[in-house]
Amino acid sequence: MPPLSLAYLGPVGTNSETAAVNYLNWLKQNTGQLGEMAAYGSIAQALRAVATGERDLAIVPIENSIEGTVAVTLDSLWQWENLKIKQALVLPIVHALISRAKQLTDLQIVYSHPQALGQCQGWLEQFLPQVQRIPTNSTAESLQYLGEDITKGAIASPRAAQLYDLPVLAERINDYADNFTRFWIVGLNATTIGSHTSLAFSVPANVPGALMRPLQIFASRGINMSRIESRPTRRSFGDYLFFVDVEADLESEALKSALEELGGHTEMLKIFGSYNIMS
Repeated sequence: MPPLSLAYLGPVGTNSETAAVNYLNWLKQNTGQLGEMAAYGSIAQALRAVATGERDLAIVPIENSIEGTVAVTLDSLWQWENLKIKQALVLPIVHALISRAKQLTDLQIVYSHPQALGQCQGWLEQFLPQVQRIPTNSTAESLQYLGEDITKGAIASPRAAQLYDLPVLAERINDYADNFTRFWIVGLNATTIGSHTSLAFSVPANVPGALMRPLQIFASRGINMSRIESRPTRRSFGDYLFFVDVEADLESEALKSALEELGGHTEMLKIFGSYNIMS
């Protein structure tokens, strides 16, 4: 079998790259399938590479236990109709402050991905309240701005500091010790078996009960919804899409029945597939 090509948010040293390495190791051990990784400058670019056939798969963050949903992942999945979720992976996240500074008082600027800045917001407010925070496309990219300047710092993983041979000024600075990010492995072919199924829909009109009726369809069949998230349709103010994860697979009669009924209460319905979650 030729190796699978896996797109991820780069450069080397991001948490997405760590997740990609873990997934390819799991894939090799469990199926014998080999893979190769390709870094992209944004989550949207990684997903576009799969949607256009440039890569076989992409691994992208979808949700963090502190900062919540990664909106660009949901928006891209809705935009590219052929993208499907094949598996999920949960990765523990540890952040470090990386800098050539000798002490915290030397710092004037801290760079990192917006999710990482948010996950360390409490620590930054306590120890670096006056420091300017500048968002970057990824945690590893933020290291490229440091140079030899002792007034600059970056938030990234301890592994990234090792890879780029940079000193760690403060360790484990995320606000909560239990900090996890869930990633989706996305491809073009949907799977129908797994512990979870993800879908999204829009409702015909923004009127009372428009969302309640679709959600009752799952409740009436005893199907648990483990997550629901709204995103603007961008058509008009107050018009939303709803992304739902349910604990059932597409082979179950209960979910088949629910989706058939759901089609009559939604304007547009997209099924992203069933999958298992590995950790």
